[in-house]
Amino acid sequence: MPNRAVRKTRKAVAKRFKISATGKVKRAKAGRRHLLLAKSAKRKRKLAQAGYVADGDLAKVFNNLPFSKR
Repeated sequence: MPNRAVRKTRKAVAKRFKISATGKVKRAKAGRRHLLLAKSAKRKRKLAQAGYVADGDLAKVFNNLPFSKR
């Protein structure tokens, strides 16, 4: 057996991000937890939609999800 470290999935990352079929990483948008009375309905609808992780941060997410299909 090769002498390399076994990488585990970071469960906190796995709960926060999902990988789409095209390889993009979906995430939830911030700002939907509290102080909702001050936000317009349109703004709250837009916050409910999925966002995508920026290209510069993809490597960080994939390093923490070693068994993801990309």
